[in-house]
Amino acid sequence: MAKKSRAAESAVIELEGEVPVVGMREPCPCGSGRRYKACHGREASKAVAAPNRPFQGFASECDIVAMRELIPSATAELTLKPGVADGRKVTLATVLPMAYPALVRANGDILLGLQVNTGSGDPSRDLANALQRALEAPFGEPVGLERVTTDSPSAQEFIDQSVVLDVVVHDNFDFWMEQGTDVTDEVKASLERASEYANPTVKLDSIDSGYWTQMGEKEHLRWIMSTPENELLNALARLHAAGEDSIGPDTKLVGMFRAQGLVVPVWDIPLGRGAAAIEEPTAEFGKRLAAALELSKPLSDSERRARAGLTSRQVTLRDA
Repeated sequence: MAKKSRAAESAVIELEGEVPVVGMREPCPCGSGRRYKACHGREASKAVAAPNRPFQGFASECDIVAMRELIPSATAELTLKPGVADGRKVTLATVLPMAYPALVRANGDILLGLQVNTGSGDPSRDLANALQRALEAPFGEPVGLERVTTDSPSAQEFIDQSVVLDVVVHDNFDFWMEQGTDVTDEVKASLERASEYANPTVKLDSIDSGYWTQMGEKEHLRWIMSTPENELLNALARLHAAGEDSIGPDTKLVGMFRAQGLVVPVWDIPLGRGAAAIEEPTAEFGKRLAAALELSKPLSDSERRARAGLTSRQVTLRDA
């Protein structure tokens, strides 16, 4: 353990000063082989105590969390509150070139990046800060990184929370490219890195905030849910005990993880099945889950055992 700690400390020392700009999903510059978000990015996000659910109140909270934590490439146009940026188009994105927090197009349109490699620990405040600076930045310029504080406003103060976002998942990062402009070598390199670590991802049409993905030789469904954790665990335990928690033949509910205060159940899917094949069975499971959530009677012995098993199965999905 001591040897490992000394190696980690050495890596931290190597990154002191100007940190190379990389995305959260890209390899950490320290050379550990881990993604930045799971390595030095974790340390960089401890300046401000993160709220339990930084995007709570948004009608599309689950999809915003998915864009922040799960989806390699996606965009969604935002609706701002009156007077914030009248006449300016603002688009939320997963990640931007060079992992910039914001980018202002030559025509004044603004792109906001969610997957920022350094921040306050509160992604809502980071997002609001990037928006404020983008509104003041010259057209055609990126917005650099800046540390925010607990006194900084949150995204909820600028963005209309009642509007349901239309999340568009992309196969690549072509949305970065602005027509008629040259692409720098730095942006090309950032594009190549981002593309290398982008897993195929599809947003299901049959349910809210469900995303199919293929990671290496495995397929998964990750369904982001805002249902209170205790209620969700009880409902999933009832279905598991009854053998009704699958989303098609040979699929398996393998566990769950937490992301920005929300619970994300995960299913394994046979390789080669694809997203389209699980649309209908996932919708049917959603109906069974809704019915199970309505039940209030105490869990049976088998259901309690099922719940204990689900609670102990905290999953971590990796593609490398």
